[in-house]
Amino acid sequence: MTDVTLTNVRKAFGDVVAVKDISLTVPDGEFVVVVGPSGCGKSTTLRLIAGLESVTEGDIRMGGESVVGIDGADRDVAMVFQNYALYPHMTARRNITFGMRSSGSFTDAEVASRVEEAAEVLDIADLLDRKPAALSGGERQRVALGRAIVRDPKVFLMDEPLSNLDAKLRIRMRAELAKLHARLGTTTVYVTHDQTEAMTLGDRVVVMYDGEIQQTAPPQRLYDYPANRFVAEFIGDPAMNVFPVEVRRDGGAYRAGRGALQVALPADDSLTSLAGREALLGVRPENLHVEPRRGPETVEATVTVTEPLGDSLLIECAVGDVALKVHASPRSGIEPGDTVFLSADAARLHLFDPETGEARYHSDPEAPVTGMAAATSSASGE
Repeated sequence: MTDVTLTNVRKAFGDVVAVKDISLTVPDGEFVVVVGPSGCGKSTTLRLIAGLESVTEGDIRMGGESVVGIDGADRDVAMVFQNYALYPHMTARRNITFGMRSSGSFTDAEVASRVEEAAEVLDIADLLDRKPAALSGGERQRVALGRAIVRDPKVFLMDEPLSNLDAKLRIRMRAELAKLHARLGTTTVYVTHDQTEAMTLGDRVVVMYDGEIQQTAPPQRLYDYPANRFVAEFIGDPAMNVFPVEVRRDGGAYRAGRGALQVALPADDSLTSLAGREALLGVRPENLHVEPRRGPETVEATVTVTEPLGDSLLIECAVGDVALKVHASPRSGIEPGDTVFLSADAARLHLFDPETGEARYHSDPEAPVTGMAAATSSASGE
């Protein structure tokens, strides 16, 4: 095992810069997931670590030693690809051992022992004599993982390895990958476009966009304290509600709002510089609540769309020209056209700069919940 460090790494393909001066350290034994939309540079970053692409500028180190200029075959990494990359004419056993035998670094006894151990770990012992065409997608992925495991590399690199599987199998394989990492403890860099995979698998998550790292943090911290609007809206399904507001100060209290939609903000020193300015307010759908009746801390909204999800009902509401998504009870009976009263968890509010998108304020998780208050005209109890 070893650590991986990228320092000011840049990759250009002609005039197109795919990776823009990124720096990242993956400590020994950590499982790091790199996530982002298509074209953000995440797979290129993985290929740079693997030695399948050469860096334009910057340095990549493994175990403290630079690997820039070292061929990928000599970096002691194992890569698992999205398409499995299995030889169709070879059995699963031969696919697993092909790289070992071609390297000449392992005896026949070592090869047999490692295959047996990998097959036990991945539960594919009864599949070793089958060819890829006789295997399901999940079984092929296990064989591809087995090929990586038997090499006992310093680093595992995985490029969207579950994207070709159906939804149910992806969930199962996520759990299997987590167990595998817990057992082997090998440093792992995993690339995906699926933010659910990122949140469930990673010790830390690296969010990329447009060739740059937007934020690196443990999953829950990433979710609770997004560094900017992009992270806030990309992480979480459905996405965080984000809409323009004005931040106002009334005595020692602060409020952010737009028309009838007004939110009380827990006092914080960072709000002083925001008072009187425009901002973007962010609140996640699960942090908005449908109340049984109008109250001093509610705002009236009209339901426009409902989406039954089984364990909850996702409703889309309109408050003036602001559209909000809210999680409600699955048996609430709410229908499009209904009027509902919403409150918000004041401990889970965020303000972003309207121009740069950078986070300017996260409400204190320990603060008392005060909720969303309608403007005076809407809260009069009419």
